Amino acid sequence: MSLREFDTLPSTNQYCELLDLDTVEEFTVVWAHTQSAGIGQRGNRWESEPGANLTFSLILKPRFLDAAHPFRITQTVALGLSDMLKELLPGRKVRIKWPNDIYVDGGKICGTLIVNKVQGTHIESSVCGIGLNVNQTRFPDWIPNPVSLCALSGRRHDLHTLLDGLIQSIRQRYRQLQHDGADAIDKPYLERLLHYRTPTRYAYQGHVVEATIHGVDSYGRLLLARRDGTVLCCQMKEISLLPPQN
Repeated sequence: MSLREFDTLPSTNQYCELLDLDTVEEFTVVWAHTQSAGIGQRGNRWESEPGANLTFSLILKPRFLDAAHPFRITQTVALGLSDMLKELLPGRKVRIKWPNDIYVDGGKICGTLIVNKVQGTHIESSVCGIGLNVNQTRFPDWIPNPVSLCALSGRRHDLHTLLDGLIQSIRQRYRQLQHDGADAIDKPYLERLLHYRTPTRYAYQGHVVEATIHGVDSYGRLLLARRDGTVLCCQMKEISLLPPQN
């Protein structure tokens, strides 16, 4: 791992966008102890206490992947992150909230934002922005159900040691994808999804539907089976998880 460490950056993903990635080795990590303009999925702001958490970007060059299937990187990174968290938090329920957030015991601990660059028929590069709540124990009221590694484990964690472990965990899943193909990650990803095989309420196209996760296709679309046997094929912005009814 090649590490570029900064006290402050507006955004590690934005920093990576300015790099000539042809001159940067794969598995380079750009880590900022503070991000002044961190961005999450759907353009949401990523809120993090300065110096308490891990906010970094990982540069991959998955040129073995077809341009039509960038979701394989999403699966790979989510599995690598959740593998490490399962090791650190034995007995806890570590789940992937489709497509790529990591939840532990129902609370969000990690989010990712992946930007892929396509060249011809293959993926030239992937910049994987990752925010992991580590030593922060107080969060703004507007953030829904946040949790941190410290709050769950009862101890503080060394950020450098944790970062190294996370990258090694992602690297293992990445090599698995590279050498064994998509079949090696499809099943573990599906089985680790939050609410897999559990009837759950969703907001879909202005309606409330109850459905069960049936699968995820190769393009990353969530397949939801309804009670009447119909299957919904959902893009990320088309559907949102609803809280359980009391």
